[in-house]
Amino acid sequence: MTAKKHILCIEDEAEMIELMRLVLEREGHEVVGAVGGEQGLKLMREKKPDLILLDLMMPGIDGWEVYRQMRADKELTDIPVIIVTAKAQSIDKVLGLQVAKVADYITKPFGPKELIGSIERVFAKQNVRQ
Repeated sequence: MTAKKHILCIEDEAEMIELMRLVLEREGHEVVGAVGGEQGLKLMREKKPDLILLDLMMPGIDGWEVYRQMRADKELTDIPVIIVTAKAQSIDKVLGLQVAKVADYITKPFGPKELIGSIERVFAKQNVRQ
């Protein structure tokens, strides 16, 4: 298990935030949820999390716009992002991983082990770089 990390979950479904919170808090992480992109950007700037779990399909400011805005902000640009979305087509995954350079891409529905494994890989990669 990795050291306690602060994770921001940006998602338009409160139930999904709660599910991820339950899974990740059991692993010792602190999870804050933001319902929608606008609230997500606000909390991101306030809390400077270690990792962001980001849904793509949200009303208002969607996940790609959240990602674009955070990459344009020099205080937020280094925070790793794992896309967590129902967009399961391979082209979406390629765009996320190869073009946008997100840390990982998980499609819904997913299991707790898949989520935890993805987060642990992202943090392990960060530790190698430091």
